[in-house]
Amino acid sequence: MDSPSPADELELAAGLGRVYSLMRSLSQPRDLSMTTVSTLATLERFGPRRVTELAAFEGVTQPAMTQLVSRLEREGMAERRALPGDRRVVAVHLTEAGRAELARRRSAQAERLAGLLAGLPAADRAAIAAALPALDRLAGAALGVPETPNRSRGHG
Repeated sequence: MDSPSPADELELAAGLGRVYSLMRSLSQPRDLSMTTVSTLATLERFGPRRVTELAAFEGVTQPAMTQLVSRLEREGMAERRALPGDRRVVAVHLTEAGRAELARRRSAQAERLAGLLAGLPAADRAAIAAALPALDRLAGAALGVPETPNRSRGHG
């Protein structure tokens, strides 16, 4: 297969940017930052992580992630626990409250998205659905996470 041209890559980047903007616009309420919601989704998707890993995943500084995790702990959506194999290492875990918050947000977002999708032709809806596995692999590659067969889809 031929490599995409720089113009194709730019168009792809612009298109993905539009999808990102769409999903941001559907994300209500805005009482939590996008980084906060994304961090919760990262914990749900990839399991417990060290603060330094979360900071790298989310593209923020380690001190900023430490503050975010502290806020999530105060709100009951995450907790820090020592890892079983090495009690000196602490990982951030998603709590049931954090999982419930993500589910509530995704449900509201999906409801708003369903209204938009209903206005599209069936072929467009099918094309979007067909692109999801490739987008999932792209997101995993960007995060440096190896692909696993049972990896769940939702991220944010």
